[in-house]
Amino acid sequence: MKRLNHGWVRKATGILLLVILFSAAFYPPIQKFVQLPNEIALFEGHTFELPNAITVLNYDESSVGFTSDSDQTMEAMSSSHSSIVMGLNGFPIQSMDVTVHPELKVIPSGQSIGVRVKTEGVLVVGHHLMDTDAGKVSPGEVSDIQVGDMILKMNGNDIREMSEIQPLVQEAGENNTPIELEVKRDEKVIQKKLTPVKGKSDARFHLGLYIRDSAAGVGTLTFFEPESRKYGALGHVISDMETKEPIDIGDGEIVKSDVTSIEKGLTGEPGEKLARFSNDRKVIGDITKNTEFGIFGKMSKSIDREKSMEPIEIGLADQVKEGPAEILTVVEGDKVQRFDIEIVNSTPQKFPATKGMVIKVTDEELLETTGGIVQGMSGSPIIQDDRIIGAVTHVFINDPSSGYGCHIEWMLSDAGIDINNKEWKEAS
Repeated sequence: MKRLNHGWVRKATGILLLVILFSAAFYPPIQKFVQLPNEIALFEGHTFELPNAITVLNYDESSVGFTSDSDQTMEAMSSSHSSIVMGLNGFPIQSMDVTVHPELKVIPSGQSIGVRVKTEGVLVVGHHLMDTDAGKVSPGEVSDIQVGDMILKMNGNDIREMSEIQPLVQEAGENNTPIELEVKRDEKVIQKKLTPVKGKSDARFHLGLYIRDSAAGVGTLTFFEPESRKYGALGHVISDMETKEPIDIGDGEIVKSDVTSIEKGLTGEPGEKLARFSNDRKVIGDITKNTEFGIFGKMSKSIDREKSMEPIEIGLADQVKEGPAEILTVVEGDKVQRFDIEIVNSTPQKFPATKGMVIKVTDEELLETTGGIVQGMSGSPIIQDDRIIGAVTHVFINDPSSGYGCHIEWMLSDAGIDINNKEWKEAS
């Protein structure tokens, strides 16, 4: 009987503890702790609101500040790494790491740009079957030259343009000797040999390859930093149309462009901005990098900027809120306009990823004109609370009014703008 009572008491105690723990999970102050991030990042002068039920027990006064003990507004004071300890009724429950970055402002753009890039070598985009006396053959395919390969050298000669290839091909063909190729494939450089052939009734020798040495298109300039003139644009990588592989850029340039018309987006059919390079074709910047977050380089010294294009603060992922925001973009000519959107979801990321936000166009004028997000709008800066927080990157195929955006910190990083210190300005 005693054993039975003892066992019953243990079970009852266990059930009671489970009920208490379960109830505590729904206790509003505890819920507020659960919702707090373990770490946040702020710029000097920025603030972060703590829930009312939470008391700050300990913090580094040189890093962050509070106007009073009861004030829940934390202000970032100076560049540093520290932590704050929080609790209820004087009992510590949670700590949060706080990183304060030096003040940084960039100029949001939204300007439509033309993009011209030269590949690092010449890009193989297909195989060409030659009709020869021995049948149809592609010397390139026989030599295991694959679509997506980048030809860097031929017989020791650097290859930058397609015009440099034919004299070497003709010479090798006439001498009936193979060409020594240096080919870049999947970030590795390999050696290949290829013997050119003639087609029937053809006076010239050929490689049996379709190749390209340049690409062009239009997009949107996201931001530039006025002191270093570093910029970021597009919000996504430039890939070759045929191979779908990222283009290794040798050099390139961006120019002004004008939007001439809009192909409206429909469910299952993304729309598109139709644009042309401006008549003066004035180069406004170079291109030095092509990454998953867009293209990057430096703006020209002579770049003009509108008086309204003043530097604004950066909003990091921790500061992005679900709710109203704006994008800057061009839908006609070269006029940058503001349009309303909604941040549906935002995910703070510890590692770079292009899909950090889900956004939805709510502006009736933009929906009427474009149907939502269209090709060529990628790179349009996203503004919330007078801060640039990211850029438009992709559209949902089944819902052109919605799409993805990337957080601005990843584009700043690829632009060579280090938000952790101020030394990048001098280094640039």
